[in-house]
Amino acid sequence: MTKPANHVPLLDKADETQATLNYAVKLQLLAAQVGFDWPDINGVIDKINEELDEVVVETHIPNNQDRLHDEIGDLLFACTNLARHLNIDPEQALRSGTQKFYRRFTALEQQLIQQNKTFEDTSLKQLDRLWEQVKQQA
Repeated sequence: MTKPANHVPLLDKADETQATLNYAVKLQLLAAQVGFDWPDINGVIDKINEELDEVVVETHIPNNQDRLHDEIGDLLFACTNLARHLNIDPEQALRSGTQKFYRRFTALEQQLIQQNKTFEDTSLKQLDRLWEQVKQQA
């Protein structure tokens, strides 16, 4: 089979100048249009677990930043796919998660100030306890 001279690859229809999470969703939607997609979220969740396992393996190899970079990218792409399957805008979800972290971390910092403590003189275990308290409040 010969390809037409004016053939544009399917994924070239996505605008790679948009936010990266949105670009990932567009690529996934284009692939899904031709049947290249998980039939349900179970496959996506399995893929996320597989990608996470691959990240874990790569963390045990010294001087491995390039492979870790690739595997983290695969994991983020798979997570974006889950958001798409659940009709969640991953850009908005990440923004909301980032804002929630900001609020909670700022509240934790305020707790330390009220207790006349600094991060440097507070153990990770103590910070974790404060974090849990802050999560209950906000």
